Amino acid sequence: ATAFGSTAPFVRPEPVPNPRDFVLWSFFNTIFCNALCLGFIALTYSVKARDRKIAQDPSGAASFGRTAKHINIAAFCLGTVAAIICIVVVVMWYNTLMTIRT
Repeated sequence: ATAFGSTAPFVRPEPVPNPRDFVLWSFFNTIFCNALCLGFIALTYSVKARDRKIAQDPSGAASFGRTAKHINIAAFCLGTVAAIICIVVVVMWYNTLMTIRT
């Protein structure tokens, strides 16, 4: 007992899972690895995931977040491969120019 009468048990609310939205990664891919506009599409899904998170819809936020993550992986891989191919082509072109000049 307390000074104010009987004690009531404190019930903690169950924690709501906080799904990830990957907005920063999507923004990075939009700026630097936007092969086939996948970075922009990932950014769109990330914003939708954040909107669902704000609207207290964790299942919808998780779904959009997973989609954004998978598109980000594809965009990053394609952007990296495209950058490597561009570097190889420029180096080969430069070497060809140097052999023609001499």
